Amino acid sequence: MTAAFTFPGQGSQAVGMGKALADAFPAARAVFDEVDAALGEKLTATIWDGPAETLQLTENAQPALMAVSIATLRVLEAEAGFSVGRDAAFVAGHSLGEYSALAAAGSLTLSDTARLLRTRGLAMQKAVPVGAGAMAALLGLDYEAAMEVAGEAAQGQVCQAANDNGGGQVVVSGDKAAVDRAVEIAKGKGAKRAMLLPVSAPFHCKLMQPAADAMAEALAKVTINAPAAPLVSNVLATAITDPDEIRRRLVEQVTGTVRWRESVAYMAGQGVTRFFEIGAGKVLTGLVKRIADGAVGVAVGGPNDIAAAKDALAAAKQA
Repeated sequence: MTAAFTFPGQGSQAVGMGKALADAFPAARAVFDEVDAALGEKLTATIWDGPAETLQLTENAQPALMAVSIATLRVLEAEAGFSVGRDAAFVAGHSLGEYSALAAAGSLTLSDTARLLRTRGLAMQKAVPVGAGAMAALLGLDYEAAMEVAGEAAQGQVCQAANDNGGGQVVVSGDKAAVDRAVEIAKGKGAKRAMLLPVSAPFHCKLMQPAADAMAEALAKVTINAPAAPLVSNVLATAITDPDEIRRRLVEQVTGTVRWRESVAYMAGQGVTRFFEIGAGKVLTGLVKRIADGAVGVAVGGPNDIAAAKDALAAAKQA
């Protein structure tokens, strides 16, 4: 198997995402209906009709992106013959996308995943008062250089690498003043650009410990099965299958670095040549080309992508 199925994270959301799939395919519509039922509200109305400000709220964006990913996968299964267990060497997801990956691989039920992501989004938002934390993208620095910048900027506060996305893109997170310092220090160390991100909380840093505690409690109450394909964990950048370890790493992920560059490199090193980004947007597809030489990224998010994805999967099987 030379294919990996990957799932996007927060920032890929857009009003209207998934609607064309739901209109065209009953399998997709069923996913949105189940997510609405699990949450006890019409999240679907927010996804398709907005407003954008409501969709962007962390507690909405996280289950919404997962719903679109799983709806897309269900269409791929029904219309293009995709099977996670048969066709995917690995599954992986960026931050919240890790939950989408686990739902795709049968580790979590769709309803449990929706409720967990609602809990996660609310807990992450509550962990730090608005304005007290920040995140910034450092472009043109490698991970080691960005770590040095974060360490220099901390000065007794929290400033750490939140996302190592690859292609010279590292995001730092922490106390607002420390992240502000990191932006200025990075510019002095040769960063092409260093800029604050329009986010509502400082994700993937120690300030998120209250959210990690909330997720430990929530995850303890759900059943986690062994995945149909190994999960490449955000915090390890290697594959895991044991349900207890998956639970533990999901908790660590709230305060830990999303090691996406290393995760893609690991999968490529294991023979993966095609990375299917399943769900909204094309962020991960763009990153694949910067991380793994010769690897192909295939973004699948709408009805017009299904036939091309089927062809790409057939090519992966012949590779």
